[in-house]
Amino acid sequence: MDGVTLRRDAEHVAEIMLDRPEALNALSTAMARQLAAVGAEVAADPSVRAVVLSAAGEKAFCVGADLKERNAMSDAQILAQRPVFRAAFGAVLNLPQPVVAAVHGYALGGGCEFALSCDLIVADESAVFGLPEVAVGLVPGGGGTQLALRRLGPGRAADLVLTGRRLSIDEAQAYGLVDRKVPAGSAREEAMVIAAAIAANSPVAVRAAKRALRLGNGLSLDAGLDIEDNAWRTAAFSEDRREGIAAFTEKRKPNWPT
Repeated sequence: MDGVTLRRDAEHVAEIMLDRPEALNALSTAMARQLAAVGAEVAADPSVRAVVLSAAGEKAFCVGADLKERNAMSDAQILAQRPVFRAAFGAVLNLPQPVVAAVHGYALGGGCEFALSCDLIVADESAVFGLPEVAVGLVPGGGGTQLALRRLGPGRAADLVLTGRRLSIDEAQAYGLVDRKVPAGSAREEAMVIAAAIAANSPVAVRAAKRALRLGNGLSLDAGLDIEDNAWRTAAFSEDRREGIAAFTEKRKPNWPT
């Protein structure tokens, strides 16, 4: 594939790997198209209950857009590339399954935005985060301003976006950008463990809970509680709820029907 590899395992986990290590997994137009296609495939697959977003190579998760490719493009070509890139970032952000980022090395620009698009971020001790777009005359365009604002709050988001500076793993964790810090080389392994734990739960309940978390972000408490109520109703009247309670009562693992 054009820089993206898709794997599925027996635990109902899909791994989407950014696989262009020779370019530090920089996002090219072809890679963006492939990522959008893979994301659509995973989103439509009912057997996938959780997703890990990982990256090949030892140096980087993703260093953002391929600026070498972009340097040779006309304004019209850059404009035409824009919806392709938006579709690639949207393919990760809009997955109905929970997504765990497994970050190592550089996660800069679009790489940081890919991580921010995930529900949980696991990063190892080598990880370096940043949104340096303003340093090259750009604005984060993969959701960076809005996702950083929601995850970090206005002050820390402004610090990250307006200075373009890089955050070490410890500072990223202190900022709330990283959910779990792990030893060097173990981010993917830890992310897979988390994804498997998520996938063991009710698929209906997990998807409904993710939707409630996403839609409720930034709303008033009353509006958020209405969204939660809708999520509860979705799960409470599903076959998953019947199986889950039966399995609990019978002291066995559930066999989810969905």
